[in-house]
Amino acid sequence: MIVLTRVDNRLIHGQVIEAWLPHLKVARILVADDEAAHNALMQAAMKMAVPPRTEVTITPLAKADFAKAASDPVRTLVLIRDVRGVVEAREHGLPPSPLNLGNVHAGAGRKPVTRAVFLSEDEVADLKKLAAQGMPVSFQAVPVEKPLGLEALPA
Repeated sequence: MIVLTRVDNRLIHGQVIEAWLPHLKVARILVADDEAAHNALMQAAMKMAVPPRTEVTITPLAKADFAKAASDPVRTLVLIRDVRGVVEAREHGLPPSPLNLGNVHAGAGRKPVTRAVFLSEDEVADLKKLAAQGMPVSFQAVPVEKPLGLEALPA
């Protein structure tokens, strides 16, 4: 079962390992990311950082078996690099599940939502569509932080 889909351009890193894994009690991480899937060094580093009892699958986004992850009993955290990736994942079978945005870098045309999340107008529109499709959207870096909802989006 997919317990959370998280947008974080760092994918597997300290906050995920130290805060989210124990909080969510997941046994599997599914990284759906083309760059990570084609970079052996990145894969090795991410897998080494995760506790051995946690299964890690790193696959190109279009090849991720979201249906299997959603239907089996293994508690799964899905990690996707960016909002556009979540839209693509929905097109490839990612079912509605809680969507958390933890880290999206600042850049040209992006407005701050939190200290760690900066979004473009297109990403804001995509998040509203995802929410309308049944994906509750929250902005939260770590579980002890109070989550913000869509009301936090820039106007």
